[in-house]
Amino acid sequence: MGVVSQPVSTLLREYQDYVLAFRLRRALGGRVAPKGALLPLNVYARKRIERQSLAMALVRKEIPLAGLREIDRLTSETAFGFWHNPSEVADFLRAATRQGGHPALGSPEAFASLFTSAEHARLGGRAKDVCVHYLTCLSLAAPGIDPVALEHVYRRLEAFDVPLFVDELPQADRTA
Repeated sequence: MGVVSQPVSTLLREYQDYVLAFRLRRALGGRVAPKGALLPLNVYARKRIERQSLAMALVRKEIPLAGLREIDRLTSETAFGFWHNPSEVADFLRAATRQGGHPALGSPEAFASLFTSAEHARLGGRAKDVCVHYLTCLSLAAPGIDPVALEHVYRRLEAFDVPLFVDELPQADRTA
């Protein structure tokens, strides 16, 4: 079983999601704060590939179940699934609520404060749509969400093509 190839823009959006999750977690601070510095793209990619390889090895029973700890550590460090996994979103929101929350969790204007001025300029009029997209991701954690409502939320998320815009991405790749 080989590595599934994805378009570069999809992989860059995944990194962009990581950057925004990092910024949100840093803004909230406390227990949800990231444990280290923001990973540059090349280090993120290496850790993401390592996580994927470990997960495949675990499925093929090539490593012991104890390998789950390393997968969990890499999942946390790379914020893998942070925005699109209802369980991850719910865990994050519970922890964020316990420590008092943050305006960026419910307001597009407050969420936009996570963007740099260059990112605001790059997004132009799409900034609010991008904020609404990420806030919609947070609604995946709604307790008791029924399957039809969950499917509706996923359709809303998939209908919006998030542009590449964060400063941490290479200049040439932001137009993809």
